[in-house]
Amino acid sequence: SSLLLTTLIVVALILIVVYRSPILWILPLFSAVIALSTAGGLVYLLTKNDVIDLNGQSQGILSVLVLGAATDYALLLISRYREELHHFDYPAQAMKAALKGVFEPIVASGATVISALLVLLLSDLSGNRGLGPVGAIGVAAAVVTILTLLPALLVAFGRWIFWPRIPRNDDVNTQLTGTWAKIGSAVEKRPRKLWMITALGLAVLAGFSTTLNAKGLSTADAFTQRPDSVVGLELLGEHFPGGSGQPTEVVVREELVGPVSAALMSVSGVSSVEPMRLTPTIPGQPPAAIKVVDGKVILNATLALNPDSVEARDVIPVIREAVHAIDPEILVGGSTAVAFDTDVSANRDNRTIIPIVLILITIILGLLLRSILSAALLLGTVVLSFFATLGACQLVFENVFGFKGADTSFPLFAFIFLVALGIDYNIFLMTRVREESAKIGTRAGVIKGLTVTGGVITSAGIVLAATFAVLGVLPLVFLAELGFAVAFGVLLDTLIVRTILVPALVHDIGGKVWWPSKLQNS
Repeated sequence: SSLLLTTLIVVALILIVVYRSPILWILPLFSAVIALSTAGGLVYLLTKNDVIDLNGQSQGILSVLVLGAATDYALLLISRYREELHHFDYPAQAMKAALKGVFEPIVASGATVISALLVLLLSDLSGNRGLGPVGAIGVAAAVVTILTLLPALLVAFGRWIFWPRIPRNDDVNTQLTGTWAKIGSAVEKRPRKLWMITALGLAVLAGFSTTLNAKGLSTADAFTQRPDSVVGLELLGEHFPGGSGQPTEVVVREELVGPVSAALMSVSGVSSVEPMRLTPTIPGQPPAAIKVVDGKVILNATLALNPDSVEARDVIPVIREAVHAIDPEILVGGSTAVAFDTDVSANRDNRTIIPIVLILITIILGLLLRSILSAALLLGTVVLSFFATLGACQLVFENVFGFKGADTSFPLFAFIFLVALGIDYNIFLMTRVREESAKIGTRAGVIKGLTVTGGVITSAGIVLAATFAVLGVLPLVFLAELGFAVAFGVLLDTLIVRTILVPALVHDIGGKVWWPSKLQNS
């Protein structure tokens, strides 16, 4: 609830600043809350009927994702509606023209995020699989609400909702002057120099991503604060072997207890091995008989290391290798083994899910822009931005926040949100550039597209960055890191990639960027 309240306050404040209106901000925020309530209701019903898994992590991300995405789409719609009000007498006519302009980019943007999230269903980990449909339902609710409820509310309230800056039917486009017109003319003068400098800067930052430590975190390192349980675990480790409370459990056949115990003791990091007995051993009393079930015995191997540390997890494959040399059917379990297997699954997810998401997004972009070259170009810029963000994360996590590392699933979550959400701003820009290119040619079209969408896309980026940064209020390192990564990455996409890199590249390439569509001759 504190996360939701903080997110709502942050979004409300940004909207008041963006619109400079005491009333207008209420409508997009109300629509976003309706979208979140709708998504929450659907998720509740599906979870109650065991269709999807839900955990606290998915719940926290859902509220931030829906409020951020819905507000982004609302900003785009209201900006275009305000623009069209200058050309029509009646709000309904202006809204019809506005919807015609924003329907495709909003649906395409929603489709990229939804498809990227649904690919998480291929994950081996139930937490990741659960977030897929939960997030997808949230984004779908945001798209539908902003394309239906919000237009109806805006038309019902009429022009006065924009007070004190009420747009009149005067055929004036106020967006063609000011800061973004200056940025547009700067890009127009030196496009090649600008995109090369920007790409080089991002590539240097991306170089640091190779040193990102995403090998997992121990429970003690997973909190931004120091709860009592972590203090207790540290005190326990000072006086007893680290794994005393959570031994690694090895299930063996009764006749192999001797050789397997000897093999376990030969492994560096194992401090003692004791078979499970019928009753706990009391000091000074003879030990009870060994507990045998279906001819099998559990050997408790106590590790010298903290059982949930990354170092302890690294002992698990060594233990498995040692015992499987005696009998390949021996099972090695316990909390440390579960953590190791989780890391292995997370790494597999990174290798399989990321390429599939990239292919899906390329297809959606290709269909939206009717161009293979521009789709590949946009994807390349967003992937470069993603690696630059990971590089920045490495520098900040280690040197500013002092985090010990990142969770193994961090790169995947960062990728899903950054690439799927980061591509939004390029979609918003390039659909408008395509529209303008058909009228005035590609080079003029990209400058006009940048100028008229500059303010709204920057506002949308700031809203999304702020909503994800709010994840930092939760005491979990994983969510704090994800919040920072998405906030930084979105601002990088909004302020650098969409403002300089993409427009400069498109201007430099010219009409050929639309290959193979007919627009390539523009």
